[in-house]
Amino acid sequence: MRFDEYRQYDAVGLAQLIQGGELTAAEVTEAAIQRAEQVNPKINAVITPFYDVARQQAARYRPQEQPLGGVPVLLKDLLGDVQGYRTGHGSKVYCREPVAKSTSELFRRYRDMGMIFLGRTNTPELGLLATTEPVANGATRNPWHLKYSAGGSSGGSAAAVAAGIVPLASAGDGGGSIRLPAACCGVFGFKPSRGLSPMGPLPESWDGAVVEHVITRSVRDSLLVLRHCAGADRWSQYPLSATEDLFRQAETALDKPLRIAVTSQSFYGGDTAPECRAALQASVQLLQQMGHQVEDISLPLDGDKLLACYADIYVANVNADMGPLVRRYGQRFVRSHLEPLTYLIYQVGRQFSAGDYILSRRHWAGFSALMAEFHSRYDLLMTPTMAVPPFKIGDMNPSRLELTLMRVCNHLGLSRFVPRRSLYAMSQPQLQKVPFTQLANITGQPAMSVPLHWTADGMPVGVQFIAGRLQDGLLFRLALALEQARPWWHKVPEIDT
Repeated sequence: MRFDEYRQYDAVGLAQLIQGGELTAAEVTEAAIQRAEQVNPKINAVITPFYDVARQQAARYRPQEQPLGGVPVLLKDLLGDVQGYRTGHGSKVYCREPVAKSTSELFRRYRDMGMIFLGRTNTPELGLLATTEPVANGATRNPWHLKYSAGGSSGGSAAAVAAGIVPLASAGDGGGSIRLPAACCGVFGFKPSRGLSPMGPLPESWDGAVVEHVITRSVRDSLLVLRHCAGADRWSQYPLSATEDLFRQAETALDKPLRIAVTSQSFYGGDTAPECRAALQASVQLLQQMGHQVEDISLPLDGDKLLACYADIYVANVNADMGPLVRRYGQRFVRSHLEPLTYLIYQVGRQFSAGDYILSRRHWAGFSALMAEFHSRYDLLMTPTMAVPPFKIGDMNPSRLELTLMRVCNHLGLSRFVPRRSLYAMSQPQLQKVPFTQLANITGQPAMSVPLHWTADGMPVGVQFIAGRLQDGLLFRLALALEQARPWWHKVPEIDT
């Protein structure tokens, strides 16, 4: 199967051909592996290949009643486990951890759908940054231009899908980590409502801010995966189950104009680049041509409080994640195997009291109430996915001076005395590049990045839509209509410099 043939189909299309006997799982898997071997040395999306195992599974596969039977996929190397493999979380600090004894619930559901696992994709250390450039595995490069970032934290997955290695790859979103790399790589990224996707054996991640799903080229692939994987598992503290009505609604055409509020004003007070404002304006015109009501607004949002709430998640959860490793392997091992910024975040978290974090968490309710009132007047909020077009490799990393200061503070044990506000001030320039996505993680709302625009120099720019809680079906209905009105399938990166 040639790449130009393979690239014509999404996961649903490939599964239909396999089930119908027109293709075999072995042929499709081999096409995916050949594409990976061709382009991965350039983009560094796949860091742990399972190629031999995937070939064996594909050779044994016989068509059966499975939604994505025989379709090769990639799995993000963060949170989710695959039995027999070590989950690296983008970090050297997990090098002594044992291989997984079981497969995580979500990946088990993927396997029940018939997916063939091709390998693990790159992610920043602990999924913390909006760019995928971990010291442990090296940078993932944007297939549209290799000097640019694929975004993060699901950058490896987005780059692999955009490059045509697989039609879909797993991803997770704790502050935009599905939507941001989807925007950078010109693919579709959907963050479900809080609680729809299982997290087992974790009860939740980042206090519910993280939701796991997939990055895809087609909207229907994303919808199909969510339909078959949604629902709480036995580890969930909140047994929320997706109703069949949600998915029935998602598959019906929009029958009335939507009320869409639009803003390009950064939630954190920074500037929005002209390319991103142009993408938004072009999308507004498209929506108006489709008959929707679009209105410019200014969202009355406390950006400083939002930034603090989001940053508090980092220091609290990194501290919780590193504590057991320190007890097992010692402080010196953890310090020497973590990137300087991550270790600084861990140490700052040591001074963060439980009471302070509970007070921070209580602010989440205020943002939920704000958005509930907003959705009493509007169906959707529309923004650029990012405040800048795709940025170059290195642009989101600490400066040399900042790295030097962090290393000195870490070595001398001074990091735990750094005030949280100082750490947050240091992170603000980076967050101002990506200010639009964290709100939906705090409130638990569904959100998506749709690849509706490309710049004059050929770089993708995503447009974000946020719906009310558990209104995932409404977003899918709009996404399917947008995909038909302004298709992006014909756009294929040449993967050059």
